[in-house]
Parts: sequence; structure tokens; C-alpha cells
Amino acid sequence: MDIGGTLVKLVYFEPKDITAEEEQEEVENLKSIRHYLTSNTAYGKTGVRDVHLELQDLTLCGRTGNLHFIRFPTHDLPAFLQMGRNKHFSSLHTTLCATGGGAYKFESDFRTMADLQLHKLDELDCLVRGVLYIDSVVSKGPSECYYFENPTDPDRCIQRPYTLENPYPLLLVNIGSGVSILAVYSETNYKRVTGTSLGGGTFLGLCCLLTGCSTFEEALEMASQGESTRVDKLVRDIYGGDYERFGLPGWAVASSFGHMMSKEKRESVSKEDLARATLVTITNNIGSITRMCALNENIERVVFVGNFLRVNTLSMKLLAYAMDYWSKGQLKALFLQHEGYFGAVGALLELLHPS
Repeated sequence: MDIGGTLVKLVYFEPKDITAEEEQEEVENLKSIRHYLTSNTAYGKTGVRDVHLELQDLTLCGRTGNLHFIRFPTHDLPAFLQMGRNKHFSSLHTTLCATGGGAYKFESDFRTMADLQLHKLDELDCLVRGVLYIDSVVSKGPSECYYFENPTDPDRCIQRPYTLENPYPLLLVNIGSGVSILAVYSETNYKRVTGTSLGGGTFLGLCCLLTGCSTFEEALEMASQGESTRVDKLVRDIYGGDYERFGLPGWAVASSFGHMMSKEKRESVSKEDLARATLVTITNNIGSITRMCALNENIERVVFVGNFLRVNTLSMKLLAYAMDYWSKGQLKALFLQHEGYFGAVGALLELLHPS
């Protein structure tokens, strides 16, 4: 499990090579839990199994099976613990491998509500381990890693597969509630370069305040229909065109939300415009910090992960555009299909192969 500030990510390995003898010896509690997790795609009102991410016929610890990916909001963790208690999970396992800040924050809740001990793991260790593992085992279906070709041309911008062979060094940008940026030089040699508090949680929190929306999906839908230039002040709004001496194009944002100083402009913008401007502001800030880190670390490959990018093609294309344009084609922005689950995968690997 990866218990983040906004979402809990759970990864479950379902063996498919169970022998008749094993099946006979299996306790009912285990059958019940496996059936519940694998036969449903939704759990309660907010839990979701991302069926499109399921990895089939995977070999772990000599067993063949399927890897399932499940998520639910962190504020619904008590309901998850109650489900674990009702299904007597602690009669099968008394310890769960968990990472993320919630592994520390909610440790006593796991113990008192579900009779479970947490084996706590560092979230950045799990993140790197999970990314490298998933990229190495995905062989069927869409490529795990991809990029956007022609990101500066909206009419010709298309998604292309990318092979992460000899991946080092790479900059790994994890966009969750906040943002952490890691420089990865090998599987065991990496460091946290920096981060920012302005991440996915900021986007959703501001959208809830500005538009009255209540979910990430709702905020993204609004943003997809809005126009940020009605909210942001651009270089051309100040210079009347490009700022040629320093190579700043007229379309570049000079001041995020800069138009909102004007009462007239405030009255003319829609909630969709505000959502779009919020998305652009957060994404541009992440892109700017990432580019500076890449220059300082002398790294040309940047991999963006994290649940902020889930169903968020808008931000992915913005990041791809920013990396390509401002680096004059030197930086390539890469993305991964299992965007927010790598921490949980890394925790599962620790359970199977303790370091």
C-alpha cells in the first residue's frame, strides 16, 4: 500500500497457478478476500480498481498471476480498515508493507481498528524500485513509457511509445498532493533534488474554492472547457507582442491570474476559465522547477509520474511542450502508464524480496 495525502494506492497480486491441493487447503477468509478484490471494479462509493492497468501472467516469487491496481481517497481509509476487520484480514497476515506519509500517520489506526501491523517503507525508495520494476516487466499491450511527438504543434502532437533502455541518469518527478523531484543515477544511487508544495492537492483545493467542484475528475472536466488567457496576464498583454530582447514570446504567461486584478475581467470569467488557469499555473510551475533541476544535474531525460497525471492529458501535453520549447529540444518529457502506483509496487516488492 501507498498511503498518500490524497489517495491510497493498493497493489494486489492474485496467483492464478493454484493447485487443486492448495485450493483445498485454502481458508475461507483468503477466498473471500480474493473474490472481493478481483470480482469488483468499484468498492463502496469511492474505491476503484483500474482494470486497464492490470498486468496479467506476471511471475512473482515463482508464482504466476495477475497484478491488480486499486485506489481510494485517503479520507475513506477508516472504511477500508473496517472492511479488513469484517473480512478477518488479520487472520491471514498480521503485517502489511506500507509506504507514504499515511503509513506513519495512520499506523495506530491499522493496529487498533484492523489488528494489523505496518512494515513502514521509505516512499522514495519504493517509488524508484516500483518504476524500474514495472518498466522491466511490461511486455504486452501498450508500452509502459511514452512521450508526445511534436508537442509544440497541437495539430501534429501524438503519443508515441518510448523504450527506457539504459535509463540512467534520469530525473523522476513525482506529482502527488505535492511534488518531489529525484535525480536517479542507478537502481541504488539516487537523491531527492528538491520539490514544491504546489502539486495536485493544490490544484484540486484551489478548484474547490474557486469553482465549487468537489472531485479531481470534475475539476479536470471544467479545466478542459476553459480558457486560461482570460485569467492569466500574458507577455503580449504587457508588451503588445513578444519581448524580443530576452526571447519571450507574446503567448507566454507573464502573471498567473494577473487579469483578476481587474473587476471587469473578474466578472467576465467562467468557472471553467478559473479551473483551466489553475491547472496551467500548477503545471507551468512544476515544469519550470523541473527544467532548472535538469540543467543543474545535467540530465536530459525527465520522467513524470504521480496521480496528478491520471486522466490528465492536458497537463502532460503542457509539460511536454514546456520541456521541449524552453530547452530548444534538449529535454524530453516521458510519462508512464501506471502513473500513481509505483510506490505501492515498490512496497509489494519489499514484501516479496526483503532488502
